Amino acid sequence: MSVEERPNGAATGDAVPASPHHPGKKKNRWWRPELGLALALLAVGVLVIVGTLDVSAASSAIGIGPRFFPMLVGGAITVVGVFYVADVLRGGRGDPEESEDIDADAPADLKRVGLVGGVFLAFAALLSTLGWVIAGSLLFFGLSLALGAEHRVRAAIISVVLGLGTYLAFVKGLGVTLPAGLLEGVI
Repeated sequence: MSVEERPNGAATGDAVPASPHHPGKKKNRWWRPELGLALALLAVGVLVIVGTLDVSAASSAIGIGPRFFPMLVGGAITVVGVFYVADVLRGGRGDPEESEDIDADAPADLKRVGLVGGVFLAFAALLSTLGWVIAGSLLFFGLSLALGAEHRVRAAIISVVLGLGTYLAFVKGLGVTLPAGLLEGVI
């Protein structure tokens, strides 16, 4: 495996600068954010497969049942996850595109990650009570604020349009049942 040079002369890879206790020695870090993402991807693939095992229904005339595509997707995610974990453990690291104006070595903005996670948890908790239109609108609005929307009124209007639009597209257009919640009988 070749080591590429960065513009500032530093080599890519998982080596970190020499520690003050051992000058001249580089310490290899085995845990990096890429490994966390790789393990999460692997876990999602396994969870999709395990969740699909509970699905039971008759197969179609050509033998494909409701388990086929979820198992196919779960298997593909699992395979990609395994290769991704192996690549990260071997020192692989994604380099940012030249057009990206980011510092790949900067620490993660955990406050923003926590806000986004909190918005998703609130959405999951409120969905059945409030219904898709209201909870979805709050989800979109909360995400826009957490990700730095500057115009709150515009974000609120767009969030309501997205919440109502996705509800109508799925319920009226595709025949998928979504919870109406407080708007039961209104829409």
